[in-house]
Amino acid sequence: MPAEKPADKPLILCAPEPRSLDLIFTPERLAELRARFRLLECPETEVAALDPTALAQVRYIIGQPPLSAETLAAMPNLRCIFNVESNLLNNMPYEILFQRGIHVVTTGAVFAEPVAEIGLGLALSLARNIHGADADFRAGREKWGGEGNTTARLLSGSEIGIIGFGDLGRALLRVLSGFRAKIRIHDPWVAPSLIRAAGAEPATLETVLEQSDTVFCVAAVTSDNQGFLDAKAFARMRPGAAFLLLSRAAVVDFDAFAAAIQSGHIQAATDVYPEEPLPQNSALRAIPGLLHSAHRAGALDQAFKRMGEMVWEDLSLLERRLPPGVCKRAERETVARMRSKPVSVN
Repeated sequence: MPAEKPADKPLILCAPEPRSLDLIFTPERLAELRARFRLLECPETEVAALDPTALAQVRYIIGQPPLSAETLAAMPNLRCIFNVESNLLNNMPYEILFQRGIHVVTTGAVFAEPVAEIGLGLALSLARNIHGADADFRAGREKWGGEGNTTARLLSGSEIGIIGFGDLGRALLRVLSGFRAKIRIHDPWVAPSLIRAAGAEPATLETVLEQSDTVFCVAAVTSDNQGFLDAKAFARMRPGAAFLLLSRAAVVDFDAFAAAIQSGHIQAATDVYPEEPLPQNSALRAIPGLLHSAHRAGALDQAFKRMGEMVWEDLSLLERRLPPGVCKRAERETVARMRSKPVSVN
């Protein structure tokens, strides 16, 4: 076959902020991408100002740049937008995209296993005070044997609640499967039969909060649920129960969250915060009973490189006139209801 001329190669508009092509693709895969496609790299804020001739040739977008209806109209050949930020931001006219049959897909599933695993680690540390015992040992005030386990409890055979049953909730359920726990799940966007089929019990939010020794919150932020975990919600929890926030800060009323921990009613761990990075003078830093993680749960190089592989595989399918099958598609009924803030640090 004759060599493909550079001008004949499909054009990909690359605006993957805050990611970069080097972050999400291995050097070998990026070389293949450059050999197979033309890559137009552009800051997301400058997409609308691109030459109309270039926009008219764009077949794919890697990233989630703000797109107006006018900019979309200038892209008659656009087939798919690959969101590699993982949050679906309300920054483009999704109805027009769906009407035109343009796929919007996300690689957010790559973070499910890493976040689930660190969630388990945080839960075990809360249950057995691993972090506190280490700090005590370093300070020379360690407690040996049973004296160091006066508040310890087992995850095995306990009652566990999960709020949210998307990719992360499903990964968390798999990670917890060996603990023989009774697991209840609340997610109003998921049919109860699907939760039962996965081996858990569908439940109301009230039941999850009231009947769990450990509660994992992995719910996405939507227009319907911002701050829904408030003072009344935390008051429903069992005294001494653990609450782990692994998704987005906006689902929690952080003042109520902090008050519930400070009072000793619950213990908690969080990987996300209302403001990131968290200010050095934030009162959250000094709350006893709150275990901290600096929004690092999913940020593994393995996950980022898997993100690139997902994009590559779906590009290969789309180039054969097949639908994307690896990345998760945005849904018409829910995409515009997402309210996550964009991340600023990988």
